[in-house]
Amino acid sequence: MVDQEEIRRRIVELEVEHRDLDMVIEVLARDPLHDELQLRRLKKRKLQLKDHITLLKMQLVPDVPA
Repeated sequence: MVDQEEIRRRIVELEVEHRDLDMVIEVLARDPLHDELQLRRLKKRKLQLKDHITLLKMQLVPDVPA
């Protein structure tokens, strides 16, 4: 099993990348000559990061019996 501290560290790393991507997307979207394909790829990566962060956070929550 992966150490919880390692999971927390990874979550922080992914959150930083997510915020950085958000800023890049915002700047790129303001440029009237932006590359639409690049913008879509960045948005897709941002969504992947969000999903990965969610999955990691779920690993930190102890299982609750039904």
